[in-house]
Amino acid sequence: MHPILRRFGFVGSMALAVVAVSCSSMQTQVQSKEDLLVAAGFQVIVPKTSAQQQKLQTLPADRVTLVQFGGKTYYVFPDAPHNQAYVGGPAQFQSYLQLRLANKLANENLEAAEMNRDASLGWGGWGGWGGAGWVRLR
Repeated sequence: MHPILRRFGFVGSMALAVVAVSCSSMQTQVQSKEDLLVAAGFQVIVPKTSAQQQKLQTLPADRVTLVQFGGKTYYVFPDAPHNQAYVGGPAQFQSYLQLRLANKLANENLEAAEMNRDASLGWGGWGGWGGAGWVRLR
């Protein structure tokens, strides 16, 4: 096989791997939000009536919404595809915010560590699979 075609095949497979990993990480982020809500003490509620199901459908997706009901404050995160909602009070919401901040900091630390590792391996700036080899293609 010609060396240029081999390189393009390698680059194509790497691009496909990056796309696959990024798609799975997006799913992980959504799942981790639900995990954080449960860890903060939110309860999973399944609507029992059609009115409750309609209300669930009207809530903004992927957001915690403040809801006043019966003189009390609730925070609701709808999961319409699974026909359920995560519901908590002010204490659970504060706990969720703290967990979310801690999770964000942990993710930033992980990303920084990965960037440092890549730089130490010489992968930063395309040097690992580009560099001088790409000059010859011109």
